[in-house]
Amino acid sequence: MVLPRVLEQVVNCKDEIAQGYLMDCIIQVFPDEYHLQTLQTLLGACPQFQPSVDIKTVLARLMDRLSNYAALSAEVLPEFFQVEAFAKLNSAIGKVIEAQEDMPIAGVVTLYSSLLTFSLHVHPDRLDYVDQILGACVQKLSGKGKLKDNKATKQIVALLSAPLEKYKDIDTALKLSNYPRLMENLDDSTSKEMANVLVQNILKNKTCISTAEKVEALFELMKALILDLDEGVDDELDEDDFQEEQNSVAQLIQMLHNDDPEEMLKIICAVKKHILTGGPKRLPFTVPPLIFNSLKFVRRLHSHDENVPEEESSAMPKKFFQILNQIIEALSIVPVPELALKLYLECAEAANDSDIEPVAYEFFTQAYILYEEEISDSKAQVTAIHLIIGTLQRMHIFGVENRDTLTHKATGYSAKLLKKPDQCRAVYACSHLFWVDDQDNIKDGERVLLCLKRALRIANAAQQMSNATRGSLLFIEILNKYLYFFEKGVSQINVASVQSLIELITTEMQSENTTADPAADAFFASTLRYIQFQKDKGGAVGEKFESINS
Repeated sequence: MVLPRVLEQVVNCKDEIAQGYLMDCIIQVFPDEYHLQTLQTLLGACPQFQPSVDIKTVLARLMDRLSNYAALSAEVLPEFFQVEAFAKLNSAIGKVIEAQEDMPIAGVVTLYSSLLTFSLHVHPDRLDYVDQILGACVQKLSGKGKLKDNKATKQIVALLSAPLEKYKDIDTALKLSNYPRLMENLDDSTSKEMANVLVQNILKNKTCISTAEKVEALFELMKALILDLDEGVDDELDEDDFQEEQNSVAQLIQMLHNDDPEEMLKIICAVKKHILTGGPKRLPFTVPPLIFNSLKFVRRLHSHDENVPEEESSAMPKKFFQILNQIIEALSIVPVPELALKLYLECAEAANDSDIEPVAYEFFTQAYILYEEEISDSKAQVTAIHLIIGTLQRMHIFGVENRDTLTHKATGYSAKLLKKPDQCRAVYACSHLFWVDDQDNIKDGERVLLCLKRALRIANAAQQMSNATRGSLLFIEILNKYLYFFEKGVSQINVASVQSLIELITTEMQSENTTADPAADAFFASTLRYIQFQKDKGGAVGEKFESINS
């Protein structure tokens, strides 16, 4: 009874400032349930106001008020359904936008943003309403190209973020056909901001993306983070920010999973297709997590397939390894040979755990080729050699011939390192390749002794060249290796050889030509204490060490 007469006064006053102010008063003063029952009347007055009245703010405030009312309690929702509130508000917004052709894009998006908030509160189960609202925005923006208006882009980011915050599930956004279409209207930097919002939502809610189709859709939305959209955009980005962005993408890649091997293979292929277009700056961040996620799956696959015939159980892992090989090869465009070598060795170890010898051998071969052709820096060579030796020591799958070939190569590389101390340490590390505790077929004391004697010769040469204490430190390190193998029961490493080495070091350290080195003194004293500790143990161990005169 009251509202029509009040609205009549508001319309007839023809004063734009009064009309805006009075409508605001009406929205704030009357109770929520009154607004719902008189929605048609209230909205019907809007097109009759002066063209200069800020009608979008009036409607936005009305929708915000109704959204808050709906959020108070689920019991009031039937009132909204009864009066078909969404349809009436949607229609009113359409008429207002049509009537005000010169309304700025930011104003249009603000209206639809308020309608979306209303819809998410009142009709959380109606995804079609959400898609309808996004579609209306897409239609309004069509033909306008990338948005340059900062206010409008912020509103679109808010609009696209609202469903994510409500449903806490990226799956929902992927079901909305107009979601990617609306994102296409954002400029590159805002696209990147929105892609970040998507990734953070997945990480925060620990959402598992479990099909290749969803991965495709998601990575299409995230392309601003995955590849260079525009020359120079990344150059402006702070290096720390860039790394943080790429680390988020790396975390996301780790969350892609499906228990079905065929589907998981499709997921890996979908990710591979997208990240390989990312360019040399991004690949070192995105390739490793994809490799590790795949290897984790392959290992799990092997543990489940232990009762399956060998040919069947290795068929699927072989497909994975084939793709992983292609992905690591892509790193050659960066180039980051040290990283590629590490990843080849990781794959070799996974193939070893999956009992597939030819694949493990192939990955080792690739690592060796990389070492020979690409790694020239002496420090990088030292790191690579120790990685190769450590990985090779853990391999149990190789037959005698393959293992001999790989071991021979590793010892050869060790002896060719640039600096004598590096040579020495790599050569004595190789001794572990010939004596592995839990593998009876890899216990060759003769070759262990050969490695250690060779290391001693190199240490001797290093000392003569430097005329300093470096040789003493290397001798003490080799003594520790002698003690290790002596304790393990390698018959070729006997009391006499340990004793002569202790005497050599003692003489060396007492020589007048040797500069005092506190580190070497402490290391040697600690080694002698260990021998004494083993003697004091008594029993078989004590008896064994008793003959060593320290």
